[in-house]
Amino acid sequence: MSDTHDGNLIFRALIILFLIAFGFYLGNEVGLLGRIFTGDRSYISYVILAIYLGATLHWLWLAQSLSRERRSMAALESELNENESGGLPERDRVGRLFASLRKNADHNPAVLLETFGDELANRHALGHFLSDVLLKLGLVGTVIGFILMLLPVGQMASFDPKLMQQLLASMSTGMSVALYTTLAGLITSTLLKAQYYLLDASLAEFMNRLIVLVDLHRDSDAT
Repeated sequence: MSDTHDGNLIFRALIILFLIAFGFYLGNEVGLLGRIFTGDRSYISYVILAIYLGATLHWLWLAQSLSRERRSMAALESELNENESGGLPERDRVGRLFASLRKNADHNPAVLLETFGDELANRHALGHFLSDVLLKLGLVGTVIGFILMLLPVGQMASFDPKLMQQLLASMSTGMSVALYTTLAGLITSTLLKAQYYLLDASLAEFMNRLIVLVDLHRDSDAT
């Protein structure tokens, strides 16, 4: 597999990032973002957006890192196919892993490969955790919004038609908080899950290729 193909992960990530940014731009143009931020008196939407932006930067860094690992894998495959295994580079993690497997050829490589795969997969755990946090923050905003909506009703000592307009305005403020924070949490959580799904799928394909490469190399060494 070529280096160009293995470098496509970061380009796919950038394309997804551009589409997300364009979606936010359209939301701002139609006034949706403005209504969310002005209607959310709890400011939870600001927290949700800040967490999402930080998680997206982390996701982009992971995409770049995994893309680099995939390019190292492609270079290693090319060197092995050209029977140049005597001088494999150890400057990257894949090269060091393969060199360690060669030094311990008598041992089962499954444990080392599993450890390596878990180490890479654990870097995605923060993104999945933050995705759940965003959804939970949206639900917290829902609860706070309903509390704000029902609080004026509980404070009414008597029914006064003159106070109904003020009561309805207070209830609409609470409803806005509930709806807008829920919307912000759902959108950002879904987007972040989709972003990290791209990394999970790419990592799974990367580890499958690595396992096959190790098995083929060990078979060729044995013969």
